[in-house]
Amino acid sequence: MIRREGERMVVSGAVTLANVAALLADGSAQIERGVRTVDLAEVDELDSSALAMLLAWLREAKRRNRQLAFANLPEGLTTIARLYGVAELLPAANPESPRDH
Repeated sequence: MIRREGERMVVSGAVTLANVAALLADGSAQIERGVRTVDLAEVDELDSSALAMLLAWLREAKRRNRQLAFANLPEGLTTIARLYGVAELLPAANPESPRDH
């Protein structure tokens, strides 16, 4: 599930092959509407499709000449990104930034 909080979108629940297509579409629409940060603190299950989704969102933001950063990347996701050699492609949000409301 995705909810919007100002310029931040919060992804929660599972991000797996079973639901990644819907999340990808919803997140892309949010990026089109000005989201700058993706918060993953509430993700409780993921697989490698989550990494593909984040990279697709980065491409969408770049296509729109926008910056996109990720907050609270789950450890499992950063491990997958390191294994695939793409961890440096996932920009981290400034942890000191207040949440946008």
